[in-house]
Amino acid sequence: MSVEPWASPQDQAAAEHAHSTHALPAQDQEQHPDKLCLDSFWSEVETIRQGSGYTDVDCTRRDSRQSEEGEQEEQWLADAGLSTLISEDSGDVENVVLLSTLTRTQAEAVQRRLDSYTLSLRKRNKPAPRDVRDIFNSPITQTLLPESQHSEDLGQNSMASVAKTPLSAVTPEHQRGAPKEEFFITDVAYCEQAVIFLKQAKLPQNNSQRRKEDGTLPRVICPKCRLGVTRIQDLSHTDMKKVRQLALIDMTALCDLLELEVKRHKTCKRKIPESTLFGVQLATLMENDQKMKPTTATPLFLQALLSFLEKKGVDSEGILRVPGSQSRIKMLQQNLETNFYSGQVSWDEVSPNDAAALLKKFIRELPAPLLTAEYLNTFSAVRDITELKQKLHMLNLLILLLPEPNRNTLKALLEFLSKVVSREKRNRMNLWAVATIMAPNLFLHKAIPSRLTEGAEKGQAEKAADVMRLLIRYQDLLWTIPNFLMGQVRKLNENSNRRYQFYDRRIKNLLRKIHTDSREKPDKNTSEPCRTVKVQVGDLLSGTMEFQLNINSRTSDLLAQFHRQFLRSPENGKGKMRRNGAVAYPDCALYEVGGNIGEHCLDPDTHLLDLYNSNPGGEWVIKLKPNASRGL
Repeated sequence: MSVEPWASPQDQAAAEHAHSTHALPAQDQEQHPDKLCLDSFWSEVETIRQGSGYTDVDCTRRDSRQSEEGEQEEQWLADAGLSTLISEDSGDVENVVLLSTLTRTQAEAVQRRLDSYTLSLRKRNKPAPRDVRDIFNSPITQTLLPESQHSEDLGQNSMASVAKTPLSAVTPEHQRGAPKEEFFITDVAYCEQAVIFLKQAKLPQNNSQRRKEDGTLPRVICPKCRLGVTRIQDLSHTDMKKVRQLALIDMTALCDLLELEVKRHKTCKRKIPESTLFGVQLATLMENDQKMKPTTATPLFLQALLSFLEKKGVDSEGILRVPGSQSRIKMLQQNLETNFYSGQVSWDEVSPNDAAALLKKFIRELPAPLLTAEYLNTFSAVRDITELKQKLHMLNLLILLLPEPNRNTLKALLEFLSKVVSREKRNRMNLWAVATIMAPNLFLHKAIPSRLTEGAEKGQAEKAADVMRLLIRYQDLLWTIPNFLMGQVRKLNENSNRRYQFYDRRIKNLLRKIHTDSREKPDKNTSEPCRTVKVQVGDLLSGTMEFQLNINSRTSDLLAQFHRQFLRSPENGKGKMRRNGAVAYPDCALYEVGGNIGEHCLDPDTHLLDLYNSNPGGEWVIKLKPNASRGL
């Protein structure tokens, strides 16, 4: 039996001799999964094996194939927006626009993929693509990057930034005492932070001993920058595509540094079932549901199922763990398949345990894993990372890489699981219990081979449950876009907006002079400008308002002025009367539009003068928030 990094052999032995969740003190339950949890884990694995034909491991390996030599690298470059590096008509402009935003470590990860792809071409006697370093040294790069911010310079700047952060934020956990809270730094690329972690891990330990990991999850604090927190749903689809490309590069660089070898799989095409709910592609479900409800972000069936469980199931003892009646579950599934969309399903007589069983069945019977065939193995590999912050770094990047339907569905599921954990005193399901019972449903799939089934070892169960536990506990943190990616997206947009300059050599020198002159000017606006803000509140209001900026001005201040000036004034009052006599005003938000961003819904704590200096060419627009839940 393997020894987990968060548990000593004595702790493991003690956990194995525990008989039930009730037999352990609350603190021990949080630190280690007890025997009942682990038994439930392997019982769930066996249920999946029997219910989905998982017993034929060879069959699953045939259903999923690894890419041919060079194909993985080619697909990776395409996903990262760098396919022009290997195309015959590739041009410096297309290549350098994205490469110009990368740090040194990120650029090295790109070069490794190119080198691997080149090696496969040589075996097939094909000409090799250009070297990334040649592109960075080309004259056109000097024009695009007047400040000579090549990947190496960006990498050094990133590492310098890490050096300026608090020591507690970058020092590996084993070099200091057990923290009550962790700092989560997002201003510096995660791969560059890993470089610092690895360097410091090799330094003399000053006779300090490695602290014993007890498995408890600390409070993780993410210091807010002056531009506020950006959630996934706050960016436009165009900018999110760029976030995904950059996140893939940073995640790959991080995997390289941590020596995580991750192979992506492709699932074979399967016969489309006649079912309307179970075994249907998530994208197909969403497409059908959005014809009925255009603003929906998750499948309507899943919404109904989770809504029922939140009302009737979260207080049910052993929910998710106690199996329902197989005959009732089968009848309920048939009833839902036939009558769900006609609205003729009655939930009054449904057992919470039966509904919970259907929830798990819905997730594991998706034609492709909820965590996707491409990234399921990478999610699984997170369990082999030692440092908590690096685990969270990897999970944050992986969440950004998920397709929108998968990401929204996963978020809805995790929010429900968090509610189950919050009612632990009633349902006897703590975080470990929920994590161990749900892990097999997310990390096992009949189309993807998994090492999880290679021997019923406690260590395998704990590792899989540990990743699930992190997803549940830190979901709010994981659904944000780190500041360094926001900075790279802004830089990418700026470079893309200047691409036109490369097609007329006559203005190159003039533009270079303009850029040089602009660098001599102070970066920040020391005065306190007055900003014109557009107002587009649906059919209620339109127009503009003036807002005076100062060093302390925040988005919440601007919105407060808007409410006073427009919504609550006698001539413009547009509130909706509630039953209790109070007036409810439209839910509005401030958006940053244009300049070096597509569209960005601003955090209420955003410091507006900093935003103005960061994107002086952008407009500010007050608009109604979308009717759909943007929390997904």
